[in-house]
Amino acid sequence: MNQPIEIILSDKTLNEQACLDFVKTDDSGGIVTFVGTVRNQTKGKRVLRLDFEAYEPMAVSEMKKIAEQAVEKFSLKKIAIYHRVGSLEIGEVPVVIAASAAHRGAAFDACEYAIDTLKETVPIWKKEIFEDGEVWVSATP
Repeated sequence: MNQPIEIILSDKTLNEQACLDFVKTDDSGGIVTFVGTVRNQTKGKRVLRLDFEAYEPMAVSEMKKIAEQAVEKFSLKKIAIYHRVGSLEIGEVPVVIAASAAHRGAAFDACEYAIDTLKETVPIWKKEIFEDGEVWVSATP
């Protein structure tokens, strides 16, 4: 089997189909994809855009660590974690995670584990820009 992990941190538009294609294998019974999008409001305030910054070497390293843990913990066939940095408009995609496993439950669990752990541990910071100001927010929900 080829490398089971793909990590991308980019300032370019993320390719959701490439993420999905990477994790497809003939022996996967379940493939789950999580796509995070920039929404137009949070906590009752209108969001104009989000800015993402990262400490790139550590972010990539931590994303890889999450992927390795997910492969081991959930017996994944493959996992891909893509994250975008820079300024994103409403509707754009800052994160895509895809996981494949023999069974769907493991793929679902792995995607949830990956996004939750990413938000807690990876040095990627989000600034919300509103009509009346801006605020850096914690990575955790």
